[in-house]
Amino acid sequence: MSRLKLSVFALLTLLFISACVTINVYFPAAAAEQAADRIIQEVWKEKQEQSAPAPAPKDKASGDNPAPSSALPAHSWLAQTLNLVISPAYAEADFNVSSPAINALKTRMTSRFTELNEFYRSGAIGLTKDALVTVRDLNAASLRARNKLQSTVAAENQDRLALYQEIADANGHPEWVNQIRQTFAERWVSNAQRGWWYQNAAGQWLQKN
Repeated sequence: MSRLKLSVFALLTLLFISACVTINVYFPAAAAEQAADRIIQEVWKEKQEQSAPAPAPKDKASGDNPAPSSALPAHSWLAQTLNLVISPAYAEADFNVSSPAINALKTRMTSRFTELNEFYRSGAIGLTKDALVTVRDLNAASLRARNKLQSTVAAENQDRLALYQEIADANGHPEWVNQIRQTFAERWVSNAQRGWWYQNAAGQWLQKN
């Protein structure tokens, strides 16, 4: 293949991959779980623990990466160039959970938890498999508290749904909302206190051990 044809082929390939690069951005599940844990711990006023170690600095003086050479074969140069273009598409996204709307929702949910905590403990409410809260046993709440219970649960669910959408929007991927909601469904249960009730994937009620 002549040098001119190879250059044209390389250019067309790069243009094609650049056009497709945004399609390959994946949902950052690990980052979403960590973000969900932080939000839940803030809302439930639990002590946060930083368990993820900081990444080790790279040794710039390392000889693992050879210096670029003009003597590299054309196909090697093309492969390296493609790697540079493709890699960012699969890099983990900087998962954003900060915006005025998100902060306002967290503040309301944090204030509401004081009331909900009593109902979690009595078993009157439980965590659903779809990342919401529902009345599980109305008899577990006093007669005076039942009206308040219904309205508080409704307000909590409204804010939770808004939170999931706002997080998706803040990351520029509104289509992630269902994945974010599923992530929170798992993390609400994981962070729940012992004795609280939750639904498993089949919708059965279980008590947290």
